[in-house]
Amino acid sequence: MREDTLCQSCGSRSMRVFHTEPSVPVNSCLLLSSASDARDFPRGEVRLGHCAACGFISNTAFDVANVTYAATYEETQGFSPRFRAFADELARCLIDRYDLRDKTILEIGCGKGEFLTLLCEIGVNRGIGIDPSYIDQRNTSPARDRMTFITDFYSDAYADQTAAADFIVCRHTLEHIHPVAEFVRTVRRSIGDRATPVFFEVPDVGRVLREFAFWDIYYEHCSYFTPGSLARLFGSEGFAVRALALDFDDQYVLLDALPGELNGEPPEIANDLGAIARDVETFERDYAAKVARWKTDLEHATANGGRAVIWGSGSKGVAYLTTLGIRDEIRYTVDINPFKQGMFMAGTGQQIVAPEFLKEYRPDVVVVMNPIYLDEIRRDLEAMDIDAELVAV
Repeated sequence: MREDTLCQSCGSRSMRVFHTEPSVPVNSCLLLSSASDARDFPRGEVRLGHCAACGFISNTAFDVANVTYAATYEETQGFSPRFRAFADELARCLIDRYDLRDKTILEIGCGKGEFLTLLCEIGVNRGIGIDPSYIDQRNTSPARDRMTFITDFYSDAYADQTAAADFIVCRHTLEHIHPVAEFVRTVRRSIGDRATPVFFEVPDVGRVLREFAFWDIYYEHCSYFTPGSLARLFGSEGFAVRALALDFDDQYVLLDALPGELNGEPPEIANDLGAIARDVETFERDYAAKVARWKTDLEHATANGGRAVIWGSGSKGVAYLTTLGIRDEIRYTVDINPFKQGMFMAGTGQQIVAPEFLKEYRPDVVVVMNPIYLDEIRRDLEAMDIDAELVAV
């Protein structure tokens, strides 16, 4: 269904809605202390539209007034050894690539400040982090005295901080921004005449569509990118894309850019307009059958009193439970993040428990919300002598 809706990336008015979810929790990562509050959590609509002109995908029904980002927004993945290893390797790569030593680094959407802290520790840099969910008491780094954190949303108000930076990083924030072109334009305008490099990281929507990964579609993610649509956005807003790649088991798009015009051809990976159009058509056609298969598989797993849990209480877990309409079939969600343990899942109300809880609960099936963590979860289960079937989404 075509809508007269402005594409927030290229300005086209030809967004075609190809997927709808009429009722999803409007926040996935807020700490909710009771099952009733979690089950009664406010809901909103997802209407994914695809722009044929630039490949951008967005929730055309998104309303920023529905979402909350504050200290109670618990988004960190930093308790996972696999994720920490990825972040450490990425930080070292950026430091070497841009000689980030004794420099000033700005991170837009820094969360709890973990990645900025890595950059400042390893490269002995100075840091400026901007994020409304930052919690200072959790940062015990010896580099803390070289960092300044601003608990706010990024805007023109922080143009001075942008202009003072030698490097700008923004990871897993742009997908939470609806007016993406306006946001990137603000960054570019604030840089001014300086040749400040920028690094952006977002999820790859191509993988989501090809794998029918409905657990990666949720309200806070109002903007979805392929490598090409991300590169086209930055190119249209005054940046020259210097590097474009997939990483973290091809789940993330990584973009390096500099202010200015691109010399030469864009990276080959950016030529994906036709591919994303085909992925959208396939997703639209086969989505219902894929979800039905997941429901059937779960029914089989819990038949005759079988116990299932999911591992991962973040946005993927919320979307998985909500889309499948799961409540009593799965009673618990496991998470290694101690700040989430004892809380409840938005929309469906499962209690979040520590891995040690499984020693007594003895599940038959553990549904893992991200296959990249399978090895570390398997090791944790083996250490607790739990012989459960591991199923990765």
